[in-house]
Amino acid sequence: MSETFTLIDGEPRVIDVTVVDGSVRIAPEALEASLGWKLQPEGLCRGAVCVPVADREALVDATGVDLAAFAGAVGRPLALDVGERAGALGTACADRQQQLATLEAPDFTLPDLAGRMHTLSEHRGKKVLLIAYASW
Repeated sequence: MSETFTLIDGEPRVIDVTVVDGSVRIAPEALEASLGWKLQPEGLCRGAVCVPVADREALVDATGVDLAAFAGAVGRPLALDVGERAGALGTACADRQQQLATLEAPDFTLPDLAGRMHTLSEHRGKKVLLIAYASW
């Protein structure tokens, strides 16, 4: 039986899935429509990039593509909460490594104490002190 599931991949997307014994399954058509990956005979493909799949039976069956097996195949971490019908796909290690090699912080915008918005990229080339605080 199909049900809705929120998957965060940069932005939240509501997709139809089937949950089988704690495994989240997504139809191959929905995988392509929501995440841009298409199941091909040569593996999982997105544009000109194809990732070979060694164990196709673990990846896909009659109920759909296993989301955890998909994440593993494309090298992305996955956090799932099947009870809450939600999950999040993380950034691939290779992408994080490439970003770290540039020594540039990702761009973001935050307000100061007066409510004025400041974007990190406005200060490129200047020394900037960032102070972060967390209560935990």
